[in-house]
Amino acid sequence: MTSPTPRPPASVLITGGTGSFGKTMLRELLDNGVPEIRILSRDEEKQDALRNALRDNRVRYYIGDVRDRASVDRAMRGIDCVFHAAALKQVPSCEFFPIEAVRTNILGSENVIRSAVASGVRSLVCLSTDKAVFPVNAMGMSKAMMEKLAQSIARDIGPGADTTISLVRYGNVMYSRGSAIPLFVRQIKDGTPITVTEPTMTRFLMPLRDSVALVKHAFEHANQGDLFVKKAPASTILDLVEALKQLFEVPDHPVEIIGWRHAEKLYETLASAQELAKSEDMDAYFRILMDERDLNYKAYFSEGETETAQREDYHSHNTERLDIEGIKSLLMTLPELAAEVAEWQGRAR
Repeated sequence: MTSPTPRPPASVLITGGTGSFGKTMLRELLDNGVPEIRILSRDEEKQDALRNALRDNRVRYYIGDVRDRASVDRAMRGIDCVFHAAALKQVPSCEFFPIEAVRTNILGSENVIRSAVASGVRSLVCLSTDKAVFPVNAMGMSKAMMEKLAQSIARDIGPGADTTISLVRYGNVMYSRGSAIPLFVRQIKDGTPITVTEPTMTRFLMPLRDSVALVKHAFEHANQGDLFVKKAPASTILDLVEALKQLFEVPDHPVEIIGWRHAEKLYETLASAQELAKSEDMDAYFRILMDERDLNYKAYFSEGETETAQREDYHSHNTERLDIEGIKSLLMTLPELAAEVAEWQGRAR
């Protein structure tokens, strides 16, 4: 199943646009000549820092919160394409304040989706996470509900609607704000032990540029309700730490095992066997098709399903596993990490 390549967007709204993904996508859009990009977020300090860093009059900044439909509608007016990245993303904070995850990740997302449909936006891409598959924590549960909500509305408006709603799902973005790699680097630089929860845990490793490419792929190829997954390699946490120690040339730096954090998983799943049974393999991506059945299940029960049993989930334990040299090579493609290593080595000399 294919979709025609759409025309380039005339205007784009990025919710949560001052986050790691939002800033990278913003620069990508500017480099590609998009004439107007709007940033909707609630952090005026980050907006001011971004405004001063870019000084580009194609970017317009909207203070607001996705929890407030009026502020979403104001930013949405006249927009051609939306990338919905605003979310509460930290597992521990959502675990202790789950209702806040509901208000932002579910109800806030509903505001964005319904506002986009009401405004006649051409394409809406909602960002999700591997933690939404078999969720065991509040963050993953709220993102799973966001996915269900987006596909429910997509199913309701149908394939002929003015707005195409799609989703993307990806794992940990390397060197994103609040993630493990910048924490480990800071601990190395500060001379404090690297804190590891469980050394055998595996995590997908995806550079920020790949998450941007995934969202662009969804914009260019989505049919109504599609969910796209980027195939990605993984590593154990222990191998990731060892790769960083080698890059920073601190082989004897101490590592402290602190035990599992609230609601952590041993490995992360990007797609379930049931989803993959209704998917299209697009080489670097999976397109997972929306279930378009209605509440009349009788016709489907008589036939049953056999394909799911022949599949297995796609997760960080069975994807490509990088060795330490492979991890080091991937890490050094990250500009922020490469700069940290160069500064460290220069200071050591």
